[in-house]
Amino acid sequence: MEWIRHGEHYVYENGWASVSLVDVEVPGIRRFDHHVIHTADAAGVVVHDPARGILMMWRHRFISDTWGWEIPAGRVDCGESHEAAARRETLEETGWEPGPLRPLISCHPTIGISAHRYHLFTAETATYHGAPADPSESERIEWVSVERVRRYMQRGEISDGLSLTACCYALAFS
Repeated sequence: MEWIRHGEHYVYENGWASVSLVDVEVPGIRRFDHHVIHTADAAGVVVHDPARGILMMWRHRFISDTWGWEIPAGRVDCGESHEAAARRETLEETGWEPGPLRPLISCHPTIGISAHRYHLFTAETATYHGAPADPSESERIEWVSVERVRRYMQRGEISDGLSLTACCYALAFS
């Protein structure tokens, strides 16, 4: 059943995220306000060099107060293509520039509360350009074997949604 949108108003806005209340109706059942979170889309790359492994970052996330392995990824800037954002974020966060990018998958990680999308790519090669532009992004950067990536996923050491989705999809279908 398709819900009907009657209107929307924002209750919080800044340059990073906003929250709105959408007046929706479930036909024949009820009408109510539904909270919606708005953020820019994100793009990331599974750089899998057969000789090195998968390019990953070990980092802390203050929101969940957890450490974990992640692929390079970040916000898609206004007017930027998903591919350009994925390439830029990989270089900025790791110092490695990915080779040709192939689309992997685009998906909605929290479709029940946000229209936010992940745009994920793969690359088979990367060229090292130097230290990351922002050293606060991660504690260390490593090429991790596929076997270790699988173990990290099983042990919950890759738990952020973007990285977990990208790694699972890449390992299953690439």
